[in-house]
Amino acid sequence: MRHGNKLNHLGRKSAHRKAMLSNMANSLIEHKRITTTIAKAKALRLFVEPIITKSKTDSTHSRRTVFSYLKNKDAVSTLFRDVAPKVSTRNGGYTRIIRTGFRLGDNAEMCMIELVDFNELLLATAAPKKTTRRSRKAVPKTDSVEATSDDTTSETTETPDASEASAEETTSEE
Repeated sequence: MRHGNKLNHLGRKSAHRKAMLSNMANSLIEHKRITTTIAKAKALRLFVEPIITKSKTDSTHSRRTVFSYLKNKDAVSTLFRDVAPKVSTRNGGYTRIIRTGFRLGDNAEMCMIELVDFNELLLATAAPKKTTRRSRKAVPKTDSVEATSDDTTSETTETPDASEASAEETTSEE
């Protein structure tokens, strides 16, 4: 019976499983994104996230602990030099699993596991997000109305559609 055994053995003995997860973690740290099956990706997430958390504190003890899991000096130095500063503000969830479909040979469900803060495409789309709000009630009816109408005329020269520009001018003059 498997009462309380939550570890996926992945059909391997423990030494083989540890070596496979260590190699996959090294590849993930080096390339920032790898393609694998869903089961291996979920097992890798459980393996690598505590290692990344441990790398946030750069001490000799944490480096030796991480090295005991990864067994690769280059991966350890990359983890502490590049990955740890980027994830230092994050409390967890350092990896993302994206399902990509099924493998042709055996129809296994495939996915891509990646480090969250290293996807340039998603970071570029999230960057231009504005957090300020504007209220229409805040414009006073005194001399500043003329200043705001001057601002709207400079904005209207930038807008290509003349019908929208005239609508903006009428609302600002009212």
